[in-house]
Amino acid sequence: MIRHSLIELDAVLAIARRASFRAAALDLGMSTTALSNTIAKLERELGVRLFNRTTRSVSLTDAGRNFVERVGPALQDIHGAMDAVRSQQDTPSGVLRINTFATAARAILSPLILRFLQRYPQVQVDIVTEGRLVDIVAEGFDLGLRSADLVPSDMIAVRLGPERRFAVVASPDYLKERERPRVPTDLLRHECVRVRLPDGSLFRWKFEKDEKPVQIDVKGRLTLDEASLARMAVLEGTGIGFFMEEDVQQDLAAGRLVRLLEDWTPRQPPLCLYYPGRKNPSAAFRALVEMARGLAAEPAS
Repeated sequence: MIRHSLIELDAVLAIARRASFRAAALDLGMSTTALSNTIAKLERELGVRLFNRTTRSVSLTDAGRNFVERVGPALQDIHGAMDAVRSQQDTPSGVLRINTFATAARAILSPLILRFLQRYPQVQVDIVTEGRLVDIVAEGFDLGLRSADLVPSDMIAVRLGPERRFAVVASPDYLKERERPRVPTDLLRHECVRVRLPDGSLFRWKFEKDEKPVQIDVKGRLTLDEASLARMAVLEGTGIGFFMEEDVQQDLAAGRLVRLLEDWTPRQPPLCLYYPGRKNPSAAFRALVEMARGLAAEPAS
């Protein structure tokens, strides 16, 4: 009788969840080739194809769909039993998966994640950054990290710091022979570095003053899809940029960038680490949440 390993079953569920061998391989910490070989071996042993594959898409066959519907709950019970055992350990170990977006990841990497890894050398942390909001339970994550207003109401949230702010900035060279914008609509006369969102739409710059919100669809010849690239362009004098304040604080302090329209950028909700209620959290999970609560209690620098 052929016995199958948990990694084979986890592989099927990961591919079904992500609809991509490459994304599933990243989630599982293995190469795409190794994952493909694992699934091919399982399909041979089962004598049935679980996935329809083309160069552009991956989908479950009818047999694969039935397989996932039956295996999924059972595998969840197995992992729950394993978590229950791990919860009794004294030394945190294992893998913690966190879903967030890039700006938030940059904000917590040094004060929380790197400190956590230094304190607990037997723990691995896998951070996945993406612009879309995901169901962290359905997608197989232990925790999520978003601004407080985006945390689902059925999740437990740990506030990680103070409220945040956006910053409109430009380099001194860009401003040298240009009049500085005094109100948001002045931006329409400037070259701005635009950012494209994951859904393909362009991010509209949001302002507010005296409880009056304003959104500006800025103009510019350069459009990027990542804030760190936009920051590089703004530092080179390409145009005006719109960032989270923590992403450009050092540039502002060093004089590499100049802040604009500060009275039009009100405070935003703080970041929160969030997770579903767990009966038997692992020692690693408990340790990270405890450290996150400690970080939230620290005075702002």
